[in-house]
Amino acid sequence: MLEAIKYNNRKLEVLDQLKLPHSCTYQGVTNVTQTWEVIRSMKVRGAPAIANVAVLGVAVELNEKDFNSKEQLYEVVKEQLEYLQTSRPTAINLRNAANRIISLLSVQLQDNKLSVNDMKESDFSFRIIKEAEDIFRECKMKNLAIGEHGASHIINHLSTGSQATILTHCNTGSLATAGYGTALGVIRSLHLRGMLAHVYCTETRPYNQGARLTAFELMHDKIPSTLICDSMVAALMKSKEVSAVVVGADRVVANGDTANKIGTYQIAVCAKYHKIPFYVALPVSTVDLSLRDGGAIPIEERPSVEMTYIQGVPLAPTDMNCWNPAFDVTPAELITGGIITERGVFKVQELEKKISTDKEDGIWY
Repeated sequence: MLEAIKYNNRKLEVLDQLKLPHSCTYQGVTNVTQTWEVIRSMKVRGAPAIANVAVLGVAVELNEKDFNSKEQLYEVVKEQLEYLQTSRPTAINLRNAANRIISLLSVQLQDNKLSVNDMKESDFSFRIIKEAEDIFRECKMKNLAIGEHGASHIINHLSTGSQATILTHCNTGSLATAGYGTALGVIRSLHLRGMLAHVYCTETRPYNQGARLTAFELMHDKIPSTLICDSMVAALMKSKEVSAVVVGADRVVANGDTANKIGTYQIAVCAKYHKIPFYVALPVSTVDLSLRDGGAIPIEERPSVEMTYIQGVPLAPTDMNCWNPAFDVTPAELITGGIITERGVFKVQELEKKISTDKEDGIWY
């Protein structure tokens, strides 16, 4: 399986996804400035992968640093994690991962028995860096569970003896996570069970993550698939037998409204019209219960050049005005199939109660 992130012996490398599918080139990341750059430039992308690279980037740099006091160490880590959160503001996974690291470091800061050297050499090295590594390791395990839950739910709603035909958007596979994938993980699980007939993936303009990345992953894994233009979705649903739509998410708020790659909203509208179940697949770390509805989600806007050029080739007049939001918000009522998580598949109305219960029980991120 393709790897977006390589991490061994406290050395971090990321696959430069801007060069895919033509070249698989890994770039070493040794400090927080480089970490911010690879996230912002979308050399690494996908909400889970961004969170993983961010915390591992902090761990790699801090492993080489010395500190004069516990307070200085705490402030440096906190400042670095806050800085990294400015790289891509819509996805919530990075904030949740950062809070997990800061919470652990806060406990250490309050321990008067620990000196700064203890925090750096023993407890810090063992706990903070290990915490970042745990987040990375847990991501794949969660994806495997998402895949199994989603596949089972879809199979249970198929006609007897039939296989699933799935439509997906953007890239939600091993290139967007620590491995396996969220929505693409569901597709992989269906394929492994022999219950997948076909996958349709959208090109996902303007950055073409579907054409460059999802198509690449599907062909790499020999999964039967077809690439379509974003504007073909409604025609596909009318003329082909699509069993379900499965997409990922960058943030899901308390009422179930979901921010995901631009174009997701219109696919959900088409699915509702054609009575096709629409699923969102995500780890619970993508849920933000602090926001009541999708209107409060910050939507990142990307540079116009990403619309007007493809790999340096101009597509539009140079001075044309552009509006380039990276995400849109799908209203909860359009998520008709359910929200697929590592805890199971839930109706949008059940999500807040289930996640709140998990948080109370200490089952979080």
